[in-house]
Amino acid sequence: MRALQDLGVSQRAACRIARCPRSVAQYRVRRTDDPALLERLKALAAERRRFGYRRLTIMLRREGFVVNHKRVHRIYRNAGLQLRSRRKRGVRYVRGNVVPPVTRPNERWSLDFVHDALSNGRKFRSLTIIDDFTPESIGIEVDFSLTGERVVRVLSRLAQERGLPPTLKFDNGTEFTSNAMLGWAARVNVELHFIEPGKPTQNGSVESFNGRFRDELLNEHAFPTLFHARTAIEAWRIDYNHRRPHTALGGLTPAEFIEHHRTTPNSRLSAA
Repeated sequence: MRALQDLGVSQRAACRIARCPRSVAQYRVRRTDDPALLERLKALAAERRRFGYRRLTIMLRREGFVVNHKRVHRIYRNAGLQLRSRRKRGVRYVRGNVVPPVTRPNERWSLDFVHDALSNGRKFRSLTIIDDFTPESIGIEVDFSLTGERVVRVLSRLAQERGLPPTLKFDNGTEFTSNAMLGWAARVNVELHFIEPGKPTQNGSVESFNGRFRDELLNEHAFPTLFHARTAIEAWRIDYNHRRPHTALGGLTPAEFIEHHRTTPNSRLSAA
């Protein structure tokens, strides 16, 4: 059609040759977006700085907006809200052994440590514990020093609050291979599953969680004191379990997924 008009043919003649209705040729897209939708999307993107448009779409739907991911993506892109990718240095991909799958909540927990620093430069550590099936954040213990004895105390407290799983999975760090840890596991009859040295992919569930933890919280804030770090981390953990949609769980939160599994135990949305 454009080529015929460039040759000096009128639009009417060009439409007749191309067998195209003039109404189609003259149509112009007049798309107007709901200002309330745009403002709410901007607000959510500012609040959840590391969420992409798909997860933001789920959040909008929860608030009553009738939108699909394509519309949100277009608005998201036009408003310049895209995530900036962070460079990964020295990433090494390895192929680990297959870990037996879990089939129910509280069947196996994975543990790991995440390191960060306060705004004054003093380093602190976070012990992250997740359920491999749900994947609920069971707890995040934060302190300047976390020894094997401290890990045992944390697990003993969780045992009183909710019970222990048959298996705990982690790397070969000294806190997990300590005599305190080995002796405690023997007393409470919990199996310790150690991944192979140098193969963190064998502990992929908690590694994935730690990535979200660092990306969405630790990299976004500078904590002046350990108290501020603990308060923010616990608030983020609760939000992670009860508000943050998980695409691997079909947009459900871990709490919603646990309830879904409780009511329909034979229906599984995701493999942990």
